[in-house]
This record gives sequence, structure tokens and C-alpha cells, in this order.
Amino acid sequence: MDEGASPNAAPLLPRGCTDIICCIFLLLAIVGYVAVGIIAWTHGDPRKVIYPTDSRGEFCGQKGTKNENKPHLFYFNIVKCASPLVLLEFQCPTPQICVEKCPDRYLTYLNARSSRDFEYYKQFCVPGFKDNKGVAEVLRDGDCPAVLIPSKPLARRCFPAIHAHKGVLMVGNETTYEDGHGSRKNITDLVEGAKKANGVLEARQLAMRIFEDYTVSWYWIIIGLVIAMAMSLLFIILLRFLAGIMVWVMIIMVILVLGYGIFHCYMEYSRLRGEAGSDVSLVDLGFQTDFRVYLHLRQTWLAFMIILSILEVIIILLLIFLRKRILIAIALIKEASRAVGYVMCSLLYPLVTFFLLCLCIAYWASTAVFLSTSNEAVYKIFDDSSCSLTAKTCNPETFPSSNESRLCPNARCQFAFYGGESGYHRALLGLQIFNAFMFFWLANFVLALGQVTLAGAFASYYWALRKPDDLPAFPLFSAFGRALRYHTGSLAFGALILAIVQIIRVILEYLDQRLKAAENKFAKCLMTCLKCCFWCLEKFIKFLNRNAYIMIAIYGTNFCTSARNAFFLLMRNIIRVAVLDKVTDFLFLLGKLLIVGSVGILAFFFFTHRIRIVQDTAPPLNYYWVPILTVIVGSYLIAHGFFSVYGMCVDTLFLCFCEDLERNDGSQERPYFMSPELRDILLKGSAEEGKRAEAEE
Repeated sequence: MDEGASPNAAPLLPRGCTDIICCIFLLLAIVGYVAVGIIAWTHGDPRKVIYPTDSRGEFCGQKGTKNENKPHLFYFNIVKCASPLVLLEFQCPTPQICVEKCPDRYLTYLNARSSRDFEYYKQFCVPGFKDNKGVAEVLRDGDCPAVLIPSKPLARRCFPAIHAHKGVLMVGNETTYEDGHGSRKNITDLVEGAKKANGVLEARQLAMRIFEDYTVSWYWIIIGLVIAMAMSLLFIILLRFLAGIMVWVMIIMVILVLGYGIFHCYMEYSRLRGEAGSDVSLVDLGFQTDFRVYLHLRQTWLAFMIILSILEVIIILLLIFLRKRILIAIALIKEASRAVGYVMCSLLYPLVTFFLLCLCIAYWASTAVFLSTSNEAVYKIFDDSSCSLTAKTCNPETFPSSNESRLCPNARCQFAFYGGESGYHRALLGLQIFNAFMFFWLANFVLALGQVTLAGAFASYYWALRKPDDLPAFPLFSAFGRALRYHTGSLAFGALILAIVQIIRVILEYLDQRLKAAENKFAKCLMTCLKCCFWCLEKFIKFLNRNAYIMIAIYGTNFCTSARNAFFLLMRNIIRVAVLDKVTDFLFLLGKLLIVGSVGILAFFFFTHRIRIVQDTAPPLNYYWVPILTVIVGSYLIAHGFFSVYGMCVDTLFLCFCEDLERNDGSQERPYFMSPELRDILLKGSAEEGKRAEAEE
């Protein structure tokens, strides 16, 4: 027992290890996860993600190879690269060769064969191609592409140079090409065939522009995030001393910020009245990669204004109907502020969780990349005639002189797919699923460890009869040690249940992608229902786990017992849960919105050159929404990190309060552990809720 602790302090009572079997399973799973990582690192080659490789697995443009002077990768059929399954293999299921330059003209194989362009065309055929076959045989065997399309290199890959000109999709600078008979035809068929690949190109171009914006604005983004961190920390410190005033100030400020947003949208909407093109609808405009175009439409600002107005009305109505309950929630927030004040280091614990999550993400991502780059080019024997060796694996370099070519004279060794014939390659999909499952399990374990640690520290404060004299010297470190020493198995059990549900959701998403082409309405309806059910189940398990971890921190019981006790305790106090828990969540949400809105407005004015900081001004950007959205999202994550500590503190104190009411009666023999201020507010509020419930009955 920690020195100076009260003997009645429930979290500090002597306890034993819980759910040992789950702890052992977790350790064995981690050992297996490390083994999978080692195997993946042995077989994988992450250079395939950065440097292109041809169909034979040889790198393009690498020194010391035969492709040293061929830095670009050319795809025979770029449309096949649009499949989402490419993400699992980092390769397109089409023949690929390394070339010196990407194609710069339109040519069909039939047209090039009968013209002077054939020598140019042959550089895009497979190495060692000889013109000793008919046209149909060449295209059948995949020796040459059927058509060349003007392309531009991006990340050392050749992508079709498709662009829009006066509303018409064009490839290069022309809209027609010559067929094999010398006549010119419309390239609609080519455009349609390459639009999916062009979507990849547009996405890559968008990504490159966004990356350029980050390179010139990262300094100001960091400053914006530091401002958000300072505002969050200042807000938390002020809550420690001025909780009631700060909550009402926060409410008023959120209303004012939303009101200013409505006013700004209205002014922009009015300013665009009469401007040419401002009345075009969003539907007619369609999707544009340059999002600044939308800001020149009146309909965009009208939509923003309607959304903000609805949000403003909802918040005002909630404040009107919850005004009395907000007073009770403020009392709980005041008590949470005192607890956080005595355990100030708890505000830094989210950094520990963030660091551990980064380790999980880094290991999962690196293992996924190595697994995905373990595939090899597989060649199969193809023969249109009856040949017993059809579909057998072959080597394209030795096939012409092999026994198989003599047994099947018409057979050819052709690229089939990326993968492998070994047991390891057949198990790649399973290893990827295991990798994702272990990521979910470990990430949920890290989050559970943080919740139990914070709950244990704040429960130490609540169950200290003489506050703060009975608090342990280092409540956060004591709670962290107790969680790891005694309850690793319980945390692993709760994280395992949640991870199973999450991996099922991932598998359902994977199956949904594979079955999208099917026109079975029953299957689509069933898949939608399953996804919805498992989403609801995940939310419920997260809620139950959070309260179970609090009970583990208080009593040190195993996971199932803690989950059952927490659930029935909440059911016995369902009115208090509805009154306090959700109202405090609503107030914390307003605090996050205040911080995010303030920093977001500041970022908007700065990056749109409407204000200047000293002599510096915002850098020129392709999309000014890139740093603004980054600052907004980052500010929300930072504010959420600080407020999550408060949220865990409020939930812990609330469960401790409910447990205190059931265990004690306020007498000298069984005194309440709650503070007098909290007792006066909560007991009074509970009595009023009870009378109201009886009156309704």
C-alpha cells in the first residue's frame, strides 16, 4: 500500500493479477507478430514502393542493371492499375517494361507496323521483341501494347496526359488519332478506357500540389498548432480556478463564433450577387480538384450559412432545455478541475499514449509494406490448343529452349499475375489480416492502459477521505504501475473483444469492395445491415470497456466482473447518466469547438492574406485550404487530448459517486467520500430528478 493512503481508498487496496490467460495470449501473439515482421522483412522489398519495377521484378533506372538508362515504367494496359486491389500488391496486373521516355504520340500497333514509326513503337514492346509474328499473335501474347497514348512521367511512372479543354476530355493536344487505315477517328474510346487511370493521375497531381503547400507552409502550421496547444492549456488552467465562469464564457463564445461564421457567409453570399458565373450550381459544376472554384459560387456560401445556422439553433435550444442540468454538470467539472489540479501530470499522459500509438502504427505500416512487396512476377504457360502443360509455371528466359516448349510448340510463357507459388505467398492475405488484427489489438491495449491509468489516479483522489492529504505521493505513476503489474490480462481481454469486432468490420469493407460489381440487391442490403450492426456493436463495446476499466482501477476485479458491475451500476443510475454524463460531454464539445473555431478563423485570415503577422505574410499556395484544414484538424486533436483527460476524470468521479452512494450513507461509520460541494449539488439534483420521474409515472 502506498504511504499515506487511507485504508478505505478502494483503488489502493491489496489486489492480485487478473485474467492471466489473456495476458499469456497477448504475449504469445506479440511473439508471433514479431515473427511475422521478421519473415516479412526477409521477403519484402520496400524499394518497390518508391522505385518502379518491370514485370520481371527488375528496377528501372538503377545503376548496375540492364535498365540503368530506362528510368520510367510503361504499362501496357493502364486501366488495370485503377483496381483497388493494387494497394495490396503495389503492382498493376498488366505487363510493364522500363523505357527511356514515356510515349509522346498516338500510335496503334497496326498503324505503326505499316509506317516509319515502327522503330519508335518497338521500344515499348517487351525486351528482345522480334517482328516475326502476325498482328493478332503479337497482341495475344502481350509482346507489344495495342495502342500508345501520350503520357507524362509522374513518380517515374508513365500516366496518360489527359486533361480538359473547353469542357472536352483530351489526350495530349489532339482529340483524334489515326487508325490502321490512315483515317482519323475520335478518341472517345481511348479516353473512356483511360479515365480511371487518369483519376489516379489527377489524384497524384493533387497530392503533389498538396505536398508543395506543406513544404512552404509547415512552419506556420506548427505555429498554429502551438497556439492551439497554448489555448487548450490555458483553458484547462482557467477551469481549475474559474470553472463556472469559464463554462458560461465558453458557451457564449461558441455562440458568437458561430454567429460570426453566419455573418461572414452572408456577406460573401451578398458580394457574389451579380458576378458572372456565381449562380452556377454545385451539381452542374461537378467535382473540381481546385477547391477554390467553389468559393466563387453563391450556392457554396449559402450551404455554409444554412449549416452554421442549423448548428447555432440546435446549440441554443439545447442550452435552453438543459440550463438546470448544466449547473449540475458545472459542479462535476469543478470537482474534476480539483482532481486534475492535484494530478497535474495527468495532462501530459496523452503524450505517452500518442507515442505508444505511433510505435504501433509504425510497426503495422512497415510490416504491411514489406508483406505487400513480397510478391513476385508469376509466369504461366498459355496455349490455345489442347496442351497438358497449360497453366503451369514457367520461366520466360529459359522457356524457348525448355522441354515444355518442345512438347507444346504453340505454347507461350506469359506474365500471369504478381504473387507466388510458395506457401508463404499463398498465406500473404492471411498475414495481412493478422497484421491488421494485431494492430487493432495493440492500439486498443494502449488506449485501455491510458484509461485505467487515468481512472486509477482520479479514483485515488475521490476515495481519499481527507483530500489531498490522503493522496499517494505520485498517484499517476502508482496507477500506471498497478495497471501493468496486476491488470495487463484484463486490458488485453477488453482490447481483444474490441479488436475482433474491428477486424470483422475491415473484412466486411473488403468484401463490400469485391462485391460492388455484383447487381445482387439482397447481398448489398445484407452487407449494409451487417456493417451498420457491427458499427453499433463497436460503439457499445467501447462504452462498456471504458466503464469496465474504471471499475478495474477502483476494485481490481477481472474484466468480466468489472464490465458487469459497471453496466448494472449505470443502469441503476440511468437518470444521472443521462443528466450528467452527456451534458458534460456536450460542454466539453463546446470547449473543443471554441478552440478549434478560434484557431481556424485565425488561420483562415492569415493564409488568405487578410492579416499579417509583423512583417511576414502567408506563403503562396496552390490550395490555401490545405494548411487551414491541417491546423483545424490538428487543433481538434490537441484539444481532444487535453479534454479527454477531463472526460476520463468526470466519468471516473461519476462512477465513484454512484458507488459511494450505494456503499455509504453519510454517517460517521460510513461517511461519504465525495466533497461537500459535490454532495450538495448532486444529491439535490438527484432528488429533483427522482421527484420528476415519480410525477411522470
